Amino acid sequence: GMEMIRRSEMGRMRAEEALNEERMLRARADDRAEIGTHLHDSVLQTLALIQQRSDDPPEVAHLAHRQERELRRWIDQMSSEYEHSLRAALRDVAAEVEDLFRVKVDVVVVGDREMDDRAEAAVKAVGEALTNAAKYSGQTDVSLYAEISDGDARIFVRDRGPGFDPEAIGDDHRGIRDSIMRRMERHGGSADVRSSPGRGTEIEITLRGEHP
Repeated sequence: GMEMIRRSEMGRMRAEEALNEERMLRARADDRAEIGTHLHDSVLQTLALIQQRSDDPPEVAHLAHRQERELRRWIDQMSSEYEHSLRAALRDVAAEVEDLFRVKVDVVVVGDREMDDRAEAAVKAVGEALTNAAKYSGQTDVSLYAEISDGDARIFVRDRGPGFDPEAIGDDHRGIRDSIMRRMERHGGSADVRSSPGRGTEIEITLRGEHP
């Protein structure tokens, strides 16, 4: 009887191993198919556009940068352990601002976490900070740096524009007050604005994994 139980258990374990191997092979096949589709739909089409616009260097540079940005975002999502990646979402919002205002956002993100309502609020606040930098700094380069660990995140948006006095935020800076600072407060986070006339602006957005 014990021998029959032992053989049955070994058979069950072999069946589970075979099933897991099949799942792994299927996942690899799906990944290869996804990579092939992306290369066809995005990379090859962008290369064709670059060839067509070869007489327009600024447009070629813009197309190349857009493709690089999209590839980085796609790799981030594919390599992330999270179904909905905060790192990928930050790259998305930076891409939107780049396309809308034709500025370059230098994005560096360390770590990752799953998206939720707090992370979504942080991404929207970052989008507002990037938009303000693109519209008012007078610069063509903006910096986005984020550190994500244990569900928490510290995100910095910096520009080298003319700056302003944060103590004098009025109705003309409602985007900072309402869309960044108060939005983060409602979701258990915070936003700190550091700026002074002639010294640029840095906005630090802090996201907490859970409400305090």
